[in-house]
Amino acid sequence: MNLKKIVSLVSVALISILIVYGFVLMYQIFSGNTKFADKELYVYVPTGSDYEQVKHILEPYVKDISRFEMVAGKTSYPENVKAGRFLLKNGMNSYELVKAMKFNDPVSLAFNNQERLENFAGRVGSQIEPDSLELLNTFRDSIFLKENGFTEENVLVMFIPNTYDIYWNTSAEKFRDKMIKEYNKFWNKERTAKAAAQGLTPIQATILASIVHKESVKKDERPRIAGVYLNRMRLEMPLQADPTVIFAMKKKSNDFNQVIKRVFYNDLIMKSPYNTYVNIGLPPGPIAMPDITALEAVLNPEKNNYIYFCASVDRFGYHEFAATLAEHNVNAKKYSDWINSQGVQR
Repeated sequence: MNLKKIVSLVSVALISILIVYGFVLMYQIFSGNTKFADKELYVYVPTGSDYEQVKHILEPYVKDISRFEMVAGKTSYPENVKAGRFLLKNGMNSYELVKAMKFNDPVSLAFNNQERLENFAGRVGSQIEPDSLELLNTFRDSIFLKENGFTEENVLVMFIPNTYDIYWNTSAEKFRDKMIKEYNKFWNKERTAKAAAQGLTPIQATILASIVHKESVKKDERPRIAGVYLNRMRLEMPLQADPTVIFAMKKKSNDFNQVIKRVFYNDLIMKSPYNTYVNIGLPPGPIAMPDITALEAVLNPEKNNYIYFCASVDRFGYHEFAATLAEHNVNAKKYSDWINSQGVQR
């Protein structure tokens, strides 16, 4: 066999090897490499994780981790691991998996109607990486509170209920800083001026809104209720809001899971800074996280001469309003008779 034929055979062999290698490489890169049944799922990479930890996280969902490693190595992923939340789709190939692990998918974080800072921290901690204790400590940081004019009792007013796009691995401090920016954005010049027109600061307006929020689930009625409370405040009357008494009762027992449907006279005279039957003015902090409609009701209250209201027997969820005590007593007796007939004790 002459040299020319030998070179030709070697060339053919090399080409064949390269073709086979190419097919193997293409298979490793572009064939499906997932093994979960769901259409898609999220994996979470904690802050500070390295490449080995990422592989350990992915192994339950990847058919052949070596194929993933091969592609990852060729794209410099091991040196550029990111923390966060990452979306995997069923049937992804190794290239797509590596690409997915480079895209931190934000969380649509939602919260509303939390009664206490502790409940709120738990709600947020279930959606992003920092746990509830870390969040609580950050919210209660004395320097932060002082710089922004809050106290531990009223800092809950800072959190405006909404849905926010935020990265899962956002730190507690960065989350808090984002929330104070959203708070300042909400309390623009127009809303601050509207609060001032009612004789309120933004913090006071939010505390009042929390009472309005708890008084009625009927959003169309909230401006009227806000008007009543503002009338009482102008007359320097106690607000006499049952939801503040219920909050005080829960706070005293440290049981915020209990459902209290009825308030009795002995409850109305309990000593608590949150009891607006024995204290004139607003409580030291919100009794819940008011939603936007309750806040807007306080900023845009109905102008009326009502001083009293109680739950309506005829229109479930609504209230009956009165300008005089005599009128109110009629409405109150009607409601009391009805609730007694229902056998509601607490």
